[in-house]
Amino acid sequence: MMTKATYDTDSYAWTQAQAAALRAKDLAALGLEHVAEQIESVGMDEKHAITRQLQRLLHQLLRWQYQLTHCTRSWQFSIDQARDRIGDVIERSHSLQTYPAQRLALDYRRTRRDAITVTGLPASAFPEACPWSPEQLQDLDFCRRGEEP
Repeated sequence: MMTKATYDTDSYAWTQAQAAALRAKDLAALGLEHVAEQIESVGMDEKHAITRQLQRLLHQLLRWQYQLTHCTRSWQFSIDQARDRIGDVIERSHSLQTYPAQRLALDYRRTRRDAITVTGLPASAFPEACPWSPEQLQDLDFCRRGEEP
């Protein structure tokens, strides 16, 4: 049986022991409170992954549209990768299909602030509200190289 100290000092060993206890249906060996925390954590990690990639996508799209003289192929690559990562998470967790739309306003405000800092452009250069719909953001053909968003 794994103790709390093992959970606190060696999380990997603890997860392996807990998985073995679950498979063996050894309920006495389970640290149920920590198991519940870990399960919740997995769900939060999925949401955080979408948030990070949505912010990355918005940042690159802002730079793509408002800093045209600096556009590079790596920006298109980054746009494609962010969309792919969001799609991968949603494919694994269909219940998060609407999560990017739920986060869009907040993530856009944060990304706009960061784009102002990174580009040195005035705040007035960027729209206050996100100019793209959730559907456009997830559309793999939207904003391809050689096209403006």
